[in-house]
Amino acid sequence: MICLLNGPSIWERLDGAPRAGDGRTAELLSALAWHVPAPYDVTRFHPLPVLPAGAVERGFDVDQTNHSVVVGETVVVKWLTPPAPLPQPAPEMFAHLSAVGFTATAAPYAALTRGGELLALVTAYLPDARDGWEWCVDEAAAGRTDFTAGLGVLAADLHVALAAPSGTFPDPVRLPPDGRERPFAHSPGSGGPDRPRDPGPDACPPGPWAARAEAALREALALTDGEDGEWLAARAGLMAERFRALNGHDATPLIRIHGDLHVGQILRWSGGYAVVDFDGNPTVSDTDPYQPAARDLAQLSTSLEHAGQIAIRRRGADPAATARWAARATLSLRDAYTGRLRERGHAHLLHEGLLSAFALEQECRELVYAARHLPRWRYAPMGVLRSWYG
Repeated sequence: MICLLNGPSIWERLDGAPRAGDGRTAELLSALAWHVPAPYDVTRFHPLPVLPAGAVERGFDVDQTNHSVVVGETVVVKWLTPPAPLPQPAPEMFAHLSAVGFTATAAPYAALTRGGELLALVTAYLPDARDGWEWCVDEAAAGRTDFTAGLGVLAADLHVALAAPSGTFPDPVRLPPDGRERPFAHSPGSGGPDRPRDPGPDACPPGPWAARAEAALREALALTDGEDGEWLAARAGLMAERFRALNGHDATPLIRIHGDLHVGQILRWSGGYAVVDFDGNPTVSDTDPYQPAARDLAQLSTSLEHAGQIAIRRRGADPAATARWAARATLSLRDAYTGRLRERGHAHLLHEGLLSAFALEQECRELVYAARHLPRWRYAPMGVLRSWYG
């Protein structure tokens, strides 16, 4: 029990996010077993485990948008910095996945909110876990692709779980807004090769997916400077052409996808693979959370290519050999994913015709992310784009 006689309670000391080692995260976990005072509120998904006596706090030595603290090598508390306005996708995803029995993730324990904001997420700590920016780069440097079978099965099982009804998502599979075809092609008279063509006032506007992709391309063009920006601008017309595939697919089912599914969100640990971080894409806001499953698969596929780019840059991997590895790995991933969907009777969830355009959109978003948050990351999406467009 927490002693309240020697100073303010933990609830009075949460104005700033706790840091590893200051004791507040461990104290919070103990306090969750008791009354939670307003304006705080806690949503519980599974019972918290008993922490070992004298549980020690530590952080993670990796780039993080938020701040995570491990307590007693048992529980991880992710403090959102800054707190995120509700609603946020993670608590709903935790509730749904718990209800439908999906276990290939770090077990969710609780979500802490205060006054309409999400403060923290509490999950299980997975021992010996390494994220894909470590283990997948090892695979790329070694030229191995066997791991993609397990990765494809994991992604497919996640989507099957997200397509199952629950009290949180009683209607989990939906149809999109009507897709609409429109003319969209570069021509010499459309303002040059460096921008998508203006289709004119009489053309049908793009559907929502194409419009979102075109907006990502425009933003990437605006934020990418120097030689990379010139290279990107010279191929923008070709890239915009690819987004035509995103129109006219009004029969494609939609589910609550992960939304930011890359190898960095896949932990390899002593118990296998686990998918984590259901916070959504940090470069996307105000969008429908129901999306084609192809969007997740496309992002996961491109992240394999990013792992290859890291292997080239940091491990001295041969660029040509790594490009061949990336081609084999992405194909194997997709084969494993589609095979698992068929095996589980959900082949209809994937529209393969969307993958290429979604993959290109994701590379544009990676450039946006690099410009806004992590400039040194730009080499990875640029390396992938150069491998695609020469």
